[in-house]
Amino acid sequence: MKNTLRDKIKKVKLLVMDVDGVLTDGRIVIDAEGKELKFFDVQDGFGLVLLRQAGIKTAILSARSAPAVTARVADLKIDKVCQDAYPKSGAYEGLLAEWGLKDEEVCFMGDDLPDLPVLNEAGLAVAVDNAVAEIKKAADYVTQKRGGHGAVREVVEMILKVQGKWPRIVADMENSKV
Repeated sequence: MKNTLRDKIKKVKLLVMDVDGVLTDGRIVIDAEGKELKFFDVQDGFGLVLLRQAGIKTAILSARSAPAVTARVADLKIDKVCQDAYPKSGAYEGLLAEWGLKDEEVCFMGDDLPDLPVLNEAGLAVAVDNAVAEIKKAADYVTQKRGGHGAVREVVEMILKVQGKWPRIVADMENSKV
């Protein structure tokens, strides 16, 4: 019997994401000095903070390397970052081995063809709305939001709600005295 989407979400212990087109809107801006700029969504970032607080690990798998990614990962305290990971499958297998996880405990978010091997292995395969057709076809779920525009937050909330962790997070926020 094939697992339902809800069954797959309940098993997630690790969220792995591509960067360009998933955590960012896919644009790469190069300034006059050759410095690369990326655009990240603040609600995606806060969602990752909430996910970590709920005990779910986070990781980045990117075929490219960029100082902006290194800075954002440090800011969000993402558990593991694998840049220059091409093909991505080797780095993905390393994550599983390092944390003793199985494919069915991983949610992977991607948008383009280099993500396909990992998307096909992960227990919960997610394509962002702006993903190419092949990625959407391979996905268990396609976000309503685009990469870099709340797609990661959408998935984070889905995971936390299905796992029953969302009400506690909201209650903690309501009761915080910041």
